[in-house]
Amino acid sequence: MNDLPQVREKGAARFLPDPVVVIVVCAIGLTILGLTILFSASASFKQGPYFYLNKQLLGIGGAIALCITTVKVNLDQLRKYVWYIFGALLFLLFLVLIPHIGIRVNGSRRWLGVGSLRVQISEFAKFGMVFCLAHYLALQQTKLKEWKLGFLYPAGIILSFSILIICEPDFGTTALVIAVGATLFFLAGAKWIYTVPSILLVLLAFVLLVMHNPNRQRRLLAYMDVEANKKAGTYQLYQSLAAFAAGGVNGEGLGQGRQQSNFLPEAHTDFILAVVGEELGLWYTGGIVGLYTIIFIAGYLHVRRAPNLFHFLLATGCVLLICYQAISNIGVVTGVFPTKGMSLPFISAGLSNLLLMGILLGVLINTSRNWSRTGLNEKKRHMQEVVA
Repeated sequence: MNDLPQVREKGAARFLPDPVVVIVVCAIGLTILGLTILFSASASFKQGPYFYLNKQLLGIGGAIALCITTVKVNLDQLRKYVWYIFGALLFLLFLVLIPHIGIRVNGSRRWLGVGSLRVQISEFAKFGMVFCLAHYLALQQTKLKEWKLGFLYPAGIILSFSILIICEPDFGTTALVIAVGATLFFLAGAKWIYTVPSILLVLLAFVLLVMHNPNRQRRLLAYMDVEANKKAGTYQLYQSLAAFAAGGVNGEGLGQGRQQSNFLPEAHTDFILAVVGEELGLWYTGGIVGLYTIIFIAGYLHVRRAPNLFHFLLATGCVLLICYQAISNIGVVTGVFPTKGMSLPFISAGLSNLLLMGILLGVLINTSRNWSRTGLNEKKRHMQEVVA
């Protein structure tokens, strides 16, 4: 009789779609909407709308190729090379900081590349951190209550990436890396007595860094009073809010927005949601938020099926990278958070973030295929981690 609820649960699950299929469908919908809005947002640019549309299509092609490649990778075998991946990403992040090697744009040195082809290494470092941290925490899962093996070393993994990224400087990506890393740390079962003080110290460090960075300090103080600084420090945010106000519930109509044409900077990248709000209105804006919510819920349902801690943390990290980034972008565009550069997943223009999204979807599809593979015996579904 005790097995009856489990039988019912398995029977009900047969009629539910695979959570990863739901995530992929949502991602495709967001990408198609992104292409439509990008064409409209870049219509007034001197390069013409097809310039950014073609670049985005190339990025989508690259993301699909990376997604297919990642689906075919044996994630457990890849763990053998985890510290090579760790070292390579740290080396590339260091190269970004070197003058004449790293490409500097708008005061930040974040890119490597040749000519118009540029790659933002910190985007791939986000996934690298998740992969390395998931591997280590799974390997040491019996020792996570210890100070050295259970806290100091995994915290070092997170900080290694964070310190190099914040030196670019990129406060937004650093905050995202720390937030995702801390969440995985908590879910793995780390000790509260270590994690809570560490989070407080990180917050204090962020405050001190902002206070000692004149540009960041001015932006934060301006954010405190958007109306008074609408012609200076909060110009971009003020124009974004004006776009939402102009669009109202039903929107001005596709291609009829004015903010991206004359007033709103970065309308095709970080502030593309404001263009959606002005042209398509509250219903479409709410629909985008709803799709990200569905991705989060579907991701939660997916990771519950993980056969071991490594796969659980890896899949969870992929879902969190998508959802935390979406929350950050939406918060910035609507004035909930201070302005910082953060793309809207699957929608904003940008090659590097699109490629990252391809990798994240590839990992989720990979895990879905392997976890539900027919004939997978119970022995393989048990915890397969090496006890250190």
